[in-house]
Amino acid sequence: MSINLGDKITVKNYPQKLMLFDLSIRGHHPTYIRHLIEYWQIHKIPKNLEIVVSPRFIEAHHDVVELSQGDHHQDIRFVPITQAEEEHLNSRKSRLKRLSRHFQEWEIFCKYATNLRPDHCLIMYFDTCQIPLALGAKSPCTFSGIYFRPTFHYHQLANYDRTWKNYLQQLREKIALKRILANPQLQTIFCLDPFAVPQLNQFPKFPSQPKAVYLPDPVKLDNFKPIIIDDWRKSLQIDSQRRVFLLFGALTARKGIYQLLDSIASLPADLCQKLCILLVGESSIANSLDSQITEICQTKPIQIIKYYQFVPESEVMAYFQISDVVLAPYQRHVGMSGILLLAAAANKPVLCSNYGLMGEMVRRYHLGLTVDSSQPQEIAKGLIKFLEIPNPLELCDPIPMQNWVKQNSASEFSRIIFEQV
Repeated sequence: MSINLGDKITVKNYPQKLMLFDLSIRGHHPTYIRHLIEYWQIHKIPKNLEIVVSPRFIEAHHDVVELSQGDHHQDIRFVPITQAEEEHLNSRKSRLKRLSRHFQEWEIFCKYATNLRPDHCLIMYFDTCQIPLALGAKSPCTFSGIYFRPTFHYHQLANYDRTWKNYLQQLREKIALKRILANPQLQTIFCLDPFAVPQLNQFPKFPSQPKAVYLPDPVKLDNFKPIIIDDWRKSLQIDSQRRVFLLFGALTARKGIYQLLDSIASLPADLCQKLCILLVGESSIANSLDSQITEICQTKPIQIIKYYQFVPESEVMAYFQISDVVLAPYQRHVGMSGILLLAAAANKPVLCSNYGLMGEMVRRYHLGLTVDSSQPQEIAKGLIKFLEIPNPLELCDPIPMQNWVKQNSASEFSRIIFEQV
């Protein structure tokens, strides 16, 4: 049976009931769910969609939940896990706690898949299931997953650290993947890393199943509403003569914020007078950051503006539009980041880590500059380059940037998923 739904999507043998499973509430997670719901509704997919989430998701993202409400959306339903289940989950603050949480999440997944009885399940953060599956865990139904952070192929990318630690990590990952890919219940692995997909499909597995498919990291272009940039900058009290360098998202040590602040120490005063650092996003280390920022501003004529708040999706794009350069000095980050796509969609160059998939994408699509972001002096060199040229856009190429953005549309992301599950 084949159902043609128009606009490039043809769903074959589509499951009567599809379950999405995602217990994360920040970053890409609500956005991905939003894209899938909107695509489901636009194309009037004649099936049922159950979305299992944390109770905190319901509270934090009522705008996404509201998409499923109303008489004409009865085929889509959010199913929060219980408060007791949520409170019992371990934090992710240590390796041991993360490992324990992975088994807890798998147990919750199995419970809801058993109770809701879907024909198929899409695990939105497949990385959390790897260890349970590698150790032989069974699912109540067939399933697919979105794989964010493969590292088994990183030795083929530039600026790789050839250490015994990394070698053992890749070896463990390959052993786990061989077991996971031999699971007859696993249908499709959607992978956000295009360089990993060909190798995933070379792993030994049962005939024709599962298969790895490249999944673009989505950006929704119609979210870029026209704004008056000068008015936004005035509302944030940005000095008009300064160039704005944006660090956006969860402001944690992993994002390289300490290395960024340390880099300012080596900047000459005349360049500091041209520089505004705009820090936007929630932060669990705000007190530590404020202490360092106060010290910097006492010794350097720099402007640093802080907004330690969660930014609703309707306002996200504005921060990229008012910026001149987008910062992504992540520390040995594995996988993609939507920050690169948001910057490219806003036609803004990035100053990015040269490591892994992010560094490879910046180089391949001419998105800006890459540096060794573990070294503050290298970040400083990048800042200086952007401050000394007449126009920061000289350090990127808008044509490949925009081509890359078009390949990563929200509709293409959703189309690929619904065609494969």
